[in-house]
Amino acid sequence: MGAGNSGPAVESGIRTEVRRTNRQELRRRRNRRALLSIAALIVVLAIGTLGFHLVAGTNAVDSFYFESMLATGQGPPFPLSSASAKLFAAAMAFLSVGTVVSTLILNLGPILGRLWREGFEFAEREVRQLESEVEEGLRRPNR
Repeated sequence: MGAGNSGPAVESGIRTEVRRTNRQELRRRRNRRALLSIAALIVVLAIGTLGFHLVAGTNAVDSFYFESMLATGQGPPFPLSSASAKLFAAAMAFLSVGTVVSTLILNLGPILGRLWREGFEFAEREVRQLESEVEEGLRRPNR
């Protein structure tokens, strides 16, 4: 038995190790995306809360409430009186909604992409199976 006879067991072990490494890398990437997304949301909420407190003169709870309503696309929960507060609200609405949408896409995109791909692969297998059944049926003589 020479070194050239590594055999299928070694190849299988290598493939298993590669898959394990790929899964670990994917898990690491997913965790990093989630952490960065949460950090981005916290930063945007903090900027909005502080900004509304300073620009609109609202207390901390109302400022956080206003910003969270903007970030989720609900709109302003109460009217703002000054033009500067309205302009800040408009800017934060774009920034907040953009951050939330980006976070969702960044974290759900890979999952939805995998489901989409698996669905197509399943459909392709089913089509091939049906095609082979039809071809087999055409080859048989009618009885």
